[in-house]
Amino acid sequence: MINAVIFDFDGLIFDTESHEYNVLNEIFQEHGSELPLPVWGKVIGTQAGFKPLLYLEEQLGEKLDQDMLEKLLNERFQERLKNEGPLPGVVEYLKAAKESGLKIGLASSSTYEWVSSHLKNLCLFDYFECIRTSDDVEEVKPNPSLYLKAASCLGVEPEECLVFEDSANGALAAKRAGMYCVIVPNEVTKDLNFCEVDDRIDSMAVIELKQLIAKIENRT
Repeated sequence: MINAVIFDFDGLIFDTESHEYNVLNEIFQEHGSELPLPVWGKVIGTQAGFKPLLYLEEQLGEKLDQDMLEKLLNERFQERLKNEGPLPGVVEYLKAAKESGLKIGLASSSTYEWVSSHLKNLCLFDYFECIRTSDDVEEVKPNPSLYLKAASCLGVEPEECLVFEDSANGALAAKRAGMYCVIVPNEVTKDLNFCEVDDRIDSMAVIELKQLIAKIENRT
């Protein structure tokens, strides 16, 4: 029986991923290059040490002003995020989970400062009983530690948890943790190769949370 829902953050609650990729690709194109989505897709949802602006330098075979490019990337990225709200259906899922008495957690490979500041700006912070981030583990997704720590924090067993993810690395972490997982891919992650999951939906707005949970529980 599902007694808890655990959400990813980037690309699932707040669409940082599409904006980051689009800004990066703009910078690449301005230098006569391109950041292939399959290359970028491998590092979504994890911390792989991949430096896209150094990758641009390698593609061009010339030295670039990395500080200037980082500043440009950050300015453009923050400008795009400024007027963004939660992705469709997110608020409705959080409200439905709370009304149903489900425990609500979050597990993200990003830092606590990043996640909490955006959740507060989106007026969503208070929905979460437990937030686990890269600050809490030695290894982020696809390692299952983040999800296992979130379940422990919520006081539930892994098999009682339903995870919502948008990335391949995140989905793999959830399944390795022994949890149910529904993927909600975004424009950047929709063509990634995902592990076997319990369901895939285009948006949280296409099906009510209660219906989705019933659908998953009826299969087991």
